Amino acid sequence: MAIVINMPQLSDTMTEGVVAKWHIKIGDVVTEGMLLAEIETDKATLDFESFPGQEGELLYIGTKEGEAAPVNSILAIIGEKGEDISALLTAPAASESPVESKPSKEAAPAKAVSAPAKAVPAPVARVAPAPAALAASASTGRIKASPLAKSLAADKGLNLAGIVGSGEGGRIVKRDIEVAAAAPIVASPAVAQNYPSSGYLDTPVSQMRKVIASRLGESKFSAPHFYVSMSIDMGAAMVSRSLLNAESTVKISFNDMVVKAVAKSLKKHPAVNSSWLGDVIRTNYDVHVGIAVAVEDGLLVPVVRHADAKSLSDISTEVKSFAQRARDKQLQPQDWEGNTFTISNLGMFGVEDFTAIINPPDACILAIGGIQSVPVVKDGEVVPGHVMKVTLSCDHRAVDGATGAAFLNSLKAFLEAPVTMLL
Repeated sequence: MAIVINMPQLSDTMTEGVVAKWHIKIGDVVTEGMLLAEIETDKATLDFESFPGQEGELLYIGTKEGEAAPVNSILAIIGEKGEDISALLTAPAASESPVESKPSKEAAPAKAVSAPAKAVPAPVARVAPAPAALAASASTGRIKASPLAKSLAADKGLNLAGIVGSGEGGRIVKRDIEVAAAAPIVASPAVAQNYPSSGYLDTPVSQMRKVIASRLGESKFSAPHFYVSMSIDMGAAMVSRSLLNAESTVKISFNDMVVKAVAKSLKKHPAVNSSWLGDVIRTNYDVHVGIAVAVEDGLLVPVVRHADAKSLSDISTEVKSFAQRARDKQLQPQDWEGNTFTISNLGMFGVEDFTAIINPPDACILAIGGIQSVPVVKDGEVVPGHVMKVTLSCDHRAVDGATGAAFLNSLKAFLEAPVTMLL
């Protein structure tokens, strides 16, 4: 009985995947837990391993390295040596069934299974890569490591990007992990980049960039955006942050305070925490705040779930972990799914204010600028002040102007009197 392995849907936005690398070839025997391939999605590149029931000889590869294939299309077929699979290659059901195809009377029965991909849990960098290792990684775009080495690295909190493999073809093996675990922490070396003085460079569009272009283009041109801006006095927030960080082992950022204030404001104004679904407007009572994080290939939006119920320390710890894992390409599908509202903060880049495109399925996104030292008027006098500008982008199909303005007024009240966020 041949088994059809389909291209899995590894995220809610994934419509196709790219086979970054095959680790097996036609004729190889597949066993449970074997690393089959590396699949690039719109979010990350994940190891794709066989699971119980997927055993036999690799008879067919449907998608070659570097090629893209739609979700549920035939990725590979395994079975008994010499088995006739021609009926599977011509049957529409082989590429349409995401779970299991039903046996037909005309053809031999076959199972079509979308296997789950496994990725290494978020590691913490301990050993920085040497320039040679960085160059090798940049040339291939992937880190080669045995499943055992990946598991050991996760257990010991090691970043595979900082380990030079001694196995065949530079593959990281068990002994490399053991050596790295005993090594001292060192600083990452600076990598110089030399750019030509003329000409141009054509870079193939990654899966992540394709999805960003598609989803945000669709959002911008299908959702009627309108924008509401407000200036917030951050003087009290600056004082509160200094007091909190003097006592807390977890350092609180202004972004953490914004996330908390946004979450509390969304509980007061659930209409802003909504989605336009065509036939209905879904009002979400659970507050799941997406945090836009810039990565090398584009943008990821990990989600702080139930942010309104979390402390500033909890939010800070979670956001820092998300940011590091996003840059290490170690986020899991559950990390970036389920957002009900999104925050995009460019204040740390010196940006005073900007507008952001709504991140579907949210009805709103909040753009955060940097805190500016400016003169302000208080009690009829001009005094030094610290002001942060924010802009709320709203989908007018779901949210009206007065609703957006009311949300911003609550946000302003929370940030200008931070103690109220703790109530």
